[in-house]
Amino acid sequence: MSGWERAIADLRAQGTAARAAADRVRELRAGTVQDVRRRTTAVAVYYASEADYLRSAVALLRAHLGDRPPRQLPVARVWPRAVRDLWKERVLARTGGVWRAVPGQGELEQMRSARPGPLMDAVTEQAQALQASLHARRTHPRMYEKYLPAPGRRGPAAAGVGRPSPTLPGFADRGHPVNLALAAGTGIRIQPERLAEASRLKDEEFAVHERALALGDAVLALLVEQRLDGVVPQAGCVRGAGRWVGREEVLVPHRPGWPERLNGFQAVTLAGLGLLVLACAALPLTIGERAGLFSHAALLFTGAAAVAFTGTALIGRTGPRMIKAQGARAAVPGIVAGLAALAVWQGQGSFADYYFGGR
Repeated sequence: MSGWERAIADLRAQGTAARAAADRVRELRAGTVQDVRRRTTAVAVYYASEADYLRSAVALLRAHLGDRPPRQLPVARVWPRAVRDLWKERVLARTGGVWRAVPGQGELEQMRSARPGPLMDAVTEQAQALQASLHARRTHPRMYEKYLPAPGRRGPAAAGVGRPSPTLPGFADRGHPVNLALAAGTGIRIQPERLAEASRLKDEEFAVHERALALGDAVLALLVEQRLDGVVPQAGCVRGAGRWVGREEVLVPHRPGWPERLNGFQAVTLAGLGLLVLACAALPLTIGERAGLFSHAALLFTGAAAVAFTGTALIGRTGPRMIKAQGARAAVPGIVAGLAALAVWQGQGSFADYYFGGR
């Protein structure tokens, strides 16, 4: 299999995975808490696989127009299992990175200067549509304004009723972030005379998902025609988030949360873990004191703070699982951690003297 055939086959597989992820989101319904969690994970997989498809399509198109050999398709890495809930939150907050994958003006000019044809024109048209979605995303926040609510009006019917707040000197645009943050007024609304424009921009912004898939399909059709003489290859290897379509519970398993109120046994475990973190945080200071390095006190305290922060973060993530046992068994991890803390606290002086004393 040639380099172009393999790259195009992998691109086809990425597109298939992205569309399967979109179908999976439509298939799932939000009902119980577990259903909501599964659906939001499916949305994260959809966003990430869609961005991978767009990113890969743009990379192959760039290689095609520059007549360069293709490389491995660029896809975002799914984080390790221990922090995948954080990965999920990041993907949802960034829409999978699809906005960063939109072709820029330089790439758009390269498409326009390429040899014309129906397939190339379709690619350029979809790239322009994605640029329109990106412009709408950047412009829509300027449709808002701060306003002074009408006196005497209360209730839901009064929402958005009032006069615009005066703009700050030097910022005539009512939708400028400075006016939205600092201008007088207690409410924020879409500027009444720009409601139609704001609605149109929001539609343009929401269309980015459909347009991202359309651009990937257009690039795939162009490459199949011009690099493989119209012979569509078998789907290749799926990488990145596309491998997790339909496997939401495996990708981001349920992580228990902290109870609203700790019982006595759970408090023992939390106290033991805290003592262990405190004992470990003292290690850099003890070593620095025995080694005569307190001239670098700032570095030593930074190291102690880093150990304390890391330990606290680990407790925050693993603590709920340690205290989920029933009854007195919930205190066992705390007792073990407390004994370990005592050993670390008692032994760190001897350890520092043995390895660093007199230096």
